[in-house]
Amino acid sequence: MIKSMTGYGSAKGNAAGFEISVELKSVNNRYLETSVRMPRSFLFAEEAVKSTVQRHISRGKVDVFVNINAVSVDDVKVTVNESLLKGYMEAVKKIAEEYGLAEDLSALSAARFPDVLQVERNDLDSEAISAGICTVLEEALNDFDAMREREGEKLCADVLSRLATIDGYVTRVEQESPTTVDRYRQRLEKKMAEVLGTAGIETDRILAEAAIYADHIAVDEETVRLRSHMAQLNQMIRGASPIGRKIDFLIQEFNREANTIGSKCQNSDLAHVVVDLKSEIEKIREQIQNIE
Repeated sequence: MIKSMTGYGSAKGNAAGFEISVELKSVNNRYLETSVRMPRSFLFAEEAVKSTVQRHISRGKVDVFVNINAVSVDDVKVTVNESLLKGYMEAVKKIAEEYGLAEDLSALSAARFPDVLQVERNDLDSEAISAGICTVLEEALNDFDAMREREGEKLCADVLSRLATIDGYVTRVEQESPTTVDRYRQRLEKKMAEVLGTAGIETDRILAEAAIYADHIAVDEETVRLRSHMAQLNQMIRGASPIGRKIDFLIQEFNREANTIGSKCQNSDLAHVVVDLKSEIEKIREQIQNIE
């Protein structure tokens, strides 16, 4: 089943003494572009995260958000930067003396000075943590893929519906195209009768002109190729992802055949049909921009 490029997934879990939560979302993009956001002290796991994402997603702009919190306070150590704190206290005392202010410095207010308190973590098991993050990420990706598959089903139904509409337009072109030649022959006979009179009409000449005209406006080859492309798209859209780029190339062939048919149409009714045909092709082109 095809998948949409847009989706959202999330998961939570515990690993190596940490509580890990992962969220990811994606939007359309021509290629795969993965952006990972996680605490700086865990950046060693970034490449593992990107590799895991790449196994599930072939294209799209993917944002991955990783939050990591220590389960036990034993995993962290808070220390005081005493030299920096001493400098802050001396500066506060000087301000109080010079400006006649109360020196009401408390331990809590002192702790709020920038970089006075320093948080240090015990040695991290990078391999275990990376593995834990990727395990939670896999769960989030499964949730993410489920949403993308649901969206893919809707896209598939829409494209198949438009293919059926296009099939109807192609049938009309095939049915009405021969009548254009008949009308042209009738107009030619009438015109020659007006100019030359009945005795001067050359039937063979009219048939030859009609044959040349029929060859000029014939759309048989184009409709056959267009139907071949339609059958191919029908098969591809029911297959497995990723097929978005292939369908994109195929739709270009749809447009090429439709443009050729439009250039050959000498009938106003057929011209309107071709306009509707090209409109449906454009709607499919817009929809496949969402397919992985």
